Amino acid sequence: MLSTMQDRPLTISAILRHGQQTYADSEVVTHGDDGRRRASFATVGDRAERLAAALRDLGVERGDRVGTFCWNEQEHLEAYLAVPSMGAVLHTLNIRLFPEQLSYVVNHAEDRLVLVDASLAPVLARVVGELKTVQHIVVIGEGDASPLGETLRYEQLLAAADTGFDWPEVDEREAAAMCYTSGTTGNPKGVVYSHRSTFLHSLAVTSAASLAVNERDRVLVIVPMFHANAWGMPYAAWLVGADFIFPQRFVQPEPLARIIAEERPTTSEGVPTVLNDLLHYGEDHDLDLSSLRLVTAGGSAVPRALIERYRDRYGVCIVQGWGMTETSPLCALSFPPKGAAEDEEVDYLARSGRVVPGVEVRVVAPDGSVLPRDGRSVGEFEVRGAWITGSYYGDPSPERFHDGWLRTGDVGTLDGRGYMQITDRTKDVVKSGGEWISSVELETALMSHPSVFEAAVVGVPDPRWDERPLACVVPCEGADPDPLQLRRFLADRFARFWLPERWAIVEEVPKTSVGKFDKKVLRARFADGSLHVVTAGDPAQRPAGD
Repeated sequence: MLSTMQDRPLTISAILRHGQQTYADSEVVTHGDDGRRRASFATVGDRAERLAAALRDLGVERGDRVGTFCWNEQEHLEAYLAVPSMGAVLHTLNIRLFPEQLSYVVNHAEDRLVLVDASLAPVLARVVGELKTVQHIVVIGEGDASPLGETLRYEQLLAAADTGFDWPEVDEREAAAMCYTSGTTGNPKGVVYSHRSTFLHSLAVTSAASLAVNERDRVLVIVPMFHANAWGMPYAAWLVGADFIFPQRFVQPEPLARIIAEERPTTSEGVPTVLNDLLHYGEDHDLDLSSLRLVTAGGSAVPRALIERYRDRYGVCIVQGWGMTETSPLCALSFPPKGAAEDEEVDYLARSGRVVPGVEVRVVAPDGSVLPRDGRSVGEFEVRGAWITGSYYGDPSPERFHDGWLRTGDVGTLDGRGYMQITDRTKDVVKSGGEWISSVELETALMSHPSVFEAAVVGVPDPRWDERPLACVVPCEGADPDPLQLRRFLADRFARFWLPERWAIVEEVPKTSVGKFDKKVLRARFADGSLHVVTAGDPAQRPAGD
């Protein structure tokens, strides 16, 4: 028996129309070099129509890929709305990729046109001669774009284009957007999001069981729009009429603090590195965060100390989120369950997250067997759902999939109430003497020490134990952490064989293009001898004085 329900496609154009018509007075604010710009949803929707008409006049057809090489700004949002709605495919390009990776993803996706912010023209110019399929480059802003050669100007195209674009009916299963992984090992892999998956993901983000974004919110979009569609916020916030606050390239602590104080956002999202920098800025400067009801952090493990300091100093709730480019990305959020005592809340907030409705998660042993949801059994997380990729674009990669589930590469536990605790990446776990040591847990503990600003732990070769942990520590300003004291600090928290005996005090932890710790760089520095490593303690003994 079939239902009597109408069968309407779930598409980006439906998101566009709803926000444009229902929330015409909601606003988009962009902080740029030339000050602050404001535009209503009605205006942005009109400009999206003009952009689609301009792209059509340039020969962009259904299924063609349109790349964006842009900051978080109004014009990028216009492309988010226009390109998929006209039946083309939005391809957000990571502005921090190495040149060879950038040219690879543009050529692999066969981008036909690229929208680029004028301030990023010198970056794109490094590879412009290698782009085989790009026919037009359209420049946003008035800056010098001469390094790119012949280009078109965004505002001129929109001024000459018609408004009232007639959005085509597309199949909800058609490609709407694509994003490539950061490519920490091998070439980046392409993930293609459908109209349907994006629509459902947007509903999940706005759900009360999730982030509950709504018309009363003002969303400060810190996470880059080239990274997993800014965690889905551009579509979700537009769908419900939440105001946008785009910081463009101004994501350093001082301008962020000013933007927050002046624009009064109610919610935001970003990686722990940015939040940590902002927190330390507040130690010596006025920092008004009173407007924020919620901040979502992800991309790497969020230290418990960071959550506690934001709560205790500013009354701001930081909830940890977990997901990947391959998962659109929302999979889990670490909201405490009902009935949790006040003193238990941080325990839940510091977990990797609780599985959101619409996603299934399981933990699998190395032999492929499914482990119990007991909060103790450790294995690799596998996920499936309506916004989870089932393959990569032009790259089958069968090793990344198992019986219809995506293998995430994250290792950890899952309990009976759906709370995940990631203990490491399969590639980052330290395999010492036949046992696993979680680099993430060691890092989280070290970053709770008052003298430690950041810490990254990597496995390095050891003649006796196969691998041992090397702790790379960035001191807080004015601090001089002693490795032996840090080892003693860890001794009350971990088994003796977990305790690092190799330590390096570093100026900074190298980051990937999306702000995650780049541990392969640290391993390479250890291998070539460029890290100054000191020894403190012995792996077979507890520290002296314990």
